Amino acid sequence: LQKNFTDSPTIDDLYGHGTHVGGIVAAITNNNTGVAGGCLNCKLMNGKVLNDSGSGAYSWVANGITWAADNNAKVINMSLGGNVKSRTLENAVNYAWNKGVVVVAAAGNSGNPSKTYPAAYTNAIAVAATNNKDQKASFSSYGAKWVDVAAPGENIFSTFPNHSYKINKSLGYDFGSGTSMATPMTSAVAALIWSVPAYNTSAVSVRNRLETTADKITGTGTYWSAGRVNAANAVAP
Repeated sequence: LQKNFTDSPTIDDLYGHGTHVGGIVAAITNNNTGVAGGCLNCKLMNGKVLNDSGSGAYSWVANGITWAADNNAKVINMSLGGNVKSRTLENAVNYAWNKGVVVVAAAGNSGNPSKTYPAAYTNAIAVAATNNKDQKASFSSYGAKWVDVAAPGENIFSTFPNHSYKINKSLGYDFGSGTSMATPMTSAVAALIWSVPAYNTSAVSVRNRLETTADKITGTGTYWSAGRVNAANAVAP
């Protein structure tokens, strides 16, 4: 299922960011090609809410959230954000949450505690980025009062378009860094939790499981409130 909410003439990813994010969640596994997504056999809904330069209006994002919620999404991944509040955007997040959707959003790459939206809204899970030493990535926004979890987001190898695109990294696969990469890591874990009958009773249950099973690495309680997500813990009996 896919839909374009932007002023771009095409649903195709001509910027590149979305393809990288999508692969982190759901790249096909066990096929001896490229990378493995974090959620085996997950299905992606492609809502294009940013244009071919990687920017867009909050109304586009809000429309995409509403569309996803109305079409039975279980997790909405938003590797995007802005530094200004929007009632329209917050209403859309609340609409999705109230329809039983887990909403996951990037905390931002400002390297400071300034809030990013929609991540900072109560009904979104705000995700900071960590590096390969299990420490906060230098670029990651932070703040335990509004950031919920952390996940790997530095030098993440994933899919990129097989056609020319704005970011202009390698065709097919390359590295990317940002809370945009940590967010699909987290969305993948949320989706895995949805697949476990004991935990998939509601969005509240899934979010609670995600946060309570996170590892309380250094920075927990300061940079983020719950910890760094742990997929194995999250789906364990």
